Amino acid sequence: MDVSELLQALDLADRGEWDTAHTLVQSRDDAAGAWVHANLHREEGDDGNAAYWYAKAGKEPSTKSFADERAEIRAALAPSSGV
Repeated sequence: MDVSELLQALDLADRGEWDTAHTLVQSRDDAAGAWVHANLHREEGDDGNAAYWYAKAGKEPSTKSFADERAEIRAALAPSSGV
């Protein structure tokens, strides 16, 4: 699985480019994409939509800071992680 666009979406979100990040993840239909999508909606303040995406990702909704969760996602996307 190519994770480069997910990593790019996380970088964009870190820079405050939420709309562009969201556009990148909208077309992803896998657990990793759903996790990034959930993080973005949580940051947006749309907890209901975030909960939907966390469920699609097989994850519990995060209570970490957005940056800490993004670091966790990046670590999980590392080639050796198997996500």
